[in-house]
Amino acid sequence: MPRLADLAELVRAPAALSVPGDVVAGAAAAGTLGRRTPALAAASVLLYWAGMAANDWADRRLDAVERPERPIPSGRVAPAAALGLAAGLTAAGVALATAAGGRRAAAVAVPLAATVWGYDLAAKSTPAGPAVMAACRGLDVLLGATGGRVLRAVPAALTVAAHTVTVTALSRREVTGADAALPLRTLAGTALVAASAAVPRAVPPVRDRRPGAGTEPPGRALQRGPAAALSALLAGWYAARYGAAQVAVAADPTAGRVRAAVGAGITGLPALQGALTARAGAGLLGAAVAVAAPLGGRLARKVSPT
Repeated sequence: MPRLADLAELVRAPAALSVPGDVVAGAAAAGTLGRRTPALAAASVLLYWAGMAANDWADRRLDAVERPERPIPSGRVAPAAALGLAAGLTAAGVALATAAGGRRAAAVAVPLAATVWGYDLAAKSTPAGPAVMAACRGLDVLLGATGGRVLRAVPAALTVAAHTVTVTALSRREVTGADAALPLRTLAGTALVAASAAVPRAVPPVRDRRPGAGTEPPGRALQRGPAAALSALLAGWYAARYGAAQVAVAADPTAGRVRAAVGAGITGLPALQGALTARAGAGLLGAAVAVAAPLGGRLARKVSPT
């Protein structure tokens, strides 16, 4: 039987801190934050861990050459155990999502699980790889929005998906190193992602139904106040944290720097999720989500998130 520490390394356990914020941001945007949100977030973590285990199972022969220290090629976890763990976590994640959110949650959780496995088994090494991984994260955000106004969560889903494209593009050069142009492209993407998260959300005007109050004003107003300010602050923190790592890659595009940037992109994602949550009006919850960023960074020193 593999040790718990080996399984934690297999599924990149600390990286799971970057996952619940997807669901929370989606739920906040769709106006469906509630008792079922934690269960959907837990289901999302299970599916993420399933994807990590399936990824290492699919890459076991390549890792034997490039990363022989990983749990499977080092012999600490048997390939069959990794595959069984991935399948079990997938089933548990879909079941939990269905139990918490019913058919609407299942309608997102099943395609999410299929996309995760599709990336690991087929798409990862193809030009479509970054887009497929981005779809995983986008669906993860929409999982939190099920039961509410899902369309309102689409901008948040696209923002997280765009961030994921930058991380996935960098991750393809973790072993070989990158050319100087790649981090500059991903850095530009990061700036756009941060700007998108920092822009105040447009909110519909409130109709005053009192007699003689007049008609509803046309158009939508931009959200103001502490939540909007916090959203901009967290978006800036995300950009500074992840952007600095990409600047370091541009200066020295070696494999080690690229891995560090990928790790910064993974562990820094909660700051972006927190910005999106605050942008939806849940400022305190957004700040709580963002706390996972420095915590994930510390845990990553013990178990690699990449």
